[in-house]
Amino acid sequence: MEQAAGRVLVVDDEPNITDLVSTALGYEGFEIATAATGRAALEQVATFRPHLVVLDVMLPDLDGFEVARRLRQEGRRVPILFLTARDATEDKVRGLTLGGDDYVAKP
Repeated sequence: MEQAAGRVLVVDDEPNITDLVSTALGYEGFEIATAATGRAALEQVATFRPHLVVLDVMLPDLDGFEVARRLRQEGRRVPILFLTARDATEDKVRGLTLGGDDYVAKP
C-alpha cells in the first residue's frame, strides 16, 4: 500500500470548494479530511493530526481567524493556509498575524 504524501484538513462551508480542493490534493496523493465549521475543524485537528490546514475565513460558527488563534493558543504548529474570498489587506494582515502561514484569495 502506498503511503500518503501527507494529511491535509480542508475547512470550508461551501461544498463545491471543499470538493474541488480535496479532489485536487487527493489526486496528488494527500490524505484528506474536511470540516464545514470552525468547531469541527478544531476537533479534526485533534483527531486527524494534519500536516496542513487549508482554512476559509467565513465559517458559520467560529470564523477562520478564531480557529487559527485557538490552534496557535493550544501550541499547535501545523501550517495554516487561508483560502478565502475575503481579500482586503486588513484581513490578510490579520490572518498572518494570528499565525497563518499564507493567505490566498479565492478567484
